[in-house]
This record gives sequence, C-alpha cells and structure tokens, in this order.
Amino acid sequence: MNLRLLEYFLAVSKTGNITRAAEQLHITQPTLSRQLMELEEAVGAPLLIRGKRQVTLTDAGILFQQRAEEIVSLMEKTRRDLADQGDLVGGTVTIGCVESNASRMLPKMLKDFSALHTKVQYELYSADGDDVREKLDRGDLDFGILIEPVEVAKYDYFRLPYWETWGILMRSEDPLAKKETLCAEDILPLPLIMPRREIVQDQVAKWLGTERSRLHIFAGHNLINNAALLVEAGLGYAVCISGCFEIRKSDHLCFVPISPKQTSGHVMAWKKNRVFHSAATQFLRFVREQLADEVKQQ
Repeated sequence: MNLRLLEYFLAVSKTGNITRAAEQLHITQPTLSRQLMELEEAVGAPLLIRGKRQVTLTDAGILFQQRAEEIVSLMEKTRRDLADQGDLVGGTVTIGCVESNASRMLPKMLKDFSALHTKVQYELYSADGDDVREKLDRGDLDFGILIEPVEVAKYDYFRLPYWETWGILMRSEDPLAKKETLCAEDILPLPLIMPRREIVQDQVAKWLGTERSRLHIFAGHNLINNAALLVEAGLGYAVCISGCFEIRKSDHLCFVPISPKQTSGHVMAWKKNRVFHSAATQFLRFVREQLADEVKQQ
C-alpha cells in the first residue's frame, strides 16, 4: 500500500472535508476522491461516510486511522534515523519514562550529553510501563525507563541504581495519615485506586496476603495525576510508588509506605536486535558510563 494514500486518508480524517483536505494536499478534489475509493477497495471495507458537507469515519475507518497514524509515524522516524546515520553528533533520541524518581536522572543525563553533542534533539514520552513497552515494540521509542516488575525477555536492558517504595496515597487529614506504615489489615477494607497493570495488581495482592479478585478496587490508573484528583475528592486511596508523589508533592495529600516494606527497581530497556542510529548509540553508551561512575562513587 502506498504511503501517500495513508497520508491522504489522514488529511481527510483530520479536516472532515475532502475539498479542504485536497487544498492542503495541493491536489484536486476528484483526484483525492478517487484515491480514497481505491484505498477503501484495497482494504476491503468502507472507511468514510460521505455527507454533503462533512465526512465522518466508519468504525473500520476509526481503526484504520489509528493504524495509519502508527505507520506514518514509524516511517517518519525511520527516515529521520537513516538521515542521522551519517552524522555522528546529530539526530533525535526518543525516550519513554514512567513517573518515578528515576525520571529525575533524565535532566542531568540530557544536559551533560547535550554539552558533548549539541546537535542532538530529544523526544520524551511519559506513560506507564505498558504504554512505554508498546511503543518500544512498535519502534516508536529508542529507550524505555521502566519500573519492575517488567517482562524483559524480549528486551535488552540494564538495571538502574534507583529504587522505589510502595505505599498508599491519601488525604492529609485522613486518620491513617498519622501512621508511619500501613499493614494489610489497614489496606484491605479501603477502596483502592490501583495501577492498571494486572501484573502489578497481582503483586500488590500477594504483598497483602490475598488475591486480586478480593481487593476492593474502585478504579485503575496509568499515571498518578488523575488518580490523585480522585484521592483528593475522597473517592479512594491510590496504590503507588513514593516517586510518583515526590515529584509532584501536594499539601492536601500524603504518602504512607506499606508494611512490610516493598520496593521495586528500574531498568533501561530497548528492543532486542535493535539497530540504533548514531545519536542513540552514543547516548546509550554515555548513560551506561555515567551510571557506572555513580555506582562506584556510592
């Protein structure tokens, strides 16, 4: 399938109007209409509902839009990476990172690396582990900074010297906020706002001596921002790592660790057999060397 057809389709889906999209693409409206019909014939499904003034997407069109955006984005990154191969001091490094204390390493690493390679640019993506891994698998990211547990079998990785303590995020005036730690008896009756990853939910349940199905889960979250708003509204108690709270503290909330103490480490991961462009290769080497020096100094 011609990449140009995908770009045509995305232009129409964005504008909602074939004539306007044709003007943006600098082609005629009949040409664009013909190309869209050829695309629908190629995929074997109607993608557009054509009204008199507006074009909307069918259910198949919505799915196709998502896939087309992924393909076009990956192709653009591939072109950029290939162009970067000939420039040892330029290029774009793409990094996905979970919300944790490990994200504090990025400003220092980028600052120091940029001082050596001034032409390198960066794209940062904040998400939970599932989203970061999905983008690693698709090739949208060069590297992902992930908190354990991580299914690392299909990745190359190295461990980072950062550890997180698990606990409960609650309102500051909550009676439980006066406690230094919370045990299973404190936590099990609570309406919990849990990380959405099932592997994490199972691990938390194991820590509490029960099964996930017996937890009182009010809601799930992928990043702590919206979960914190639910906590502030008194809707539940968020299970999270200390770093989520520490990088955006609030006077209205407090974090109480789980007892016995539960911790998780971090890894910096990338897709196995990934061939990096020069900037990403040098960045990986730089991070490894810097962290190794930090560990020696501790």
